[in-house]
Amino acid sequence: MLRERYTQYSFLLDRTARRVKQFAQTSFAQKAFDLTIDQWGILKILYQEDPMTHKELAEKSGKDQPTLTRIIDLLIRKELAQRVGHPQDRRSLQIRLTKIGKLKVEQLTPEIAEIRMQAWKNLSDEDFAHFTRILNTIYDNLNQQP
Repeated sequence: MLRERYTQYSFLLDRTARRVKQFAQTSFAQKAFDLTIDQWGILKILYQEDPMTHKELAEKSGKDQPTLTRIIDLLIRKELAQRVGHPQDRRSLQIRLTKIGKLKVEQLTPEIAEIRMQAWKNLSDEDFAHFTRILNTIYDNLNQQP
């Protein structure tokens, strides 16, 4: 019985995460943002902590290096980000938003916040607090060394 309940929670988490991403991506396409959810996530991180190395950005975003490199390459082609030399380490590069990238984040943030709020409608602040606590506990449990 207990194992069945845990199997169900995994299914619910996975199903919900996929639906949230799918809903957001569809909304992005309908509004012609010319970005994917993953690209937006990287832009938002850089907007808050610009510039960052590939390694720092990978850790912060939870993306592996090859995936992150593809996302960054696309953002560079769209002139939203650029690679620049690291001021303390000439062997290393940092990723930085361009002026166009910063402007894009500032313009889209309110619209994307509305899209994301769709998932939270009909939930109270208390619901959100419990949900956040539970997800953080699950995350922490999985990060502990056995």
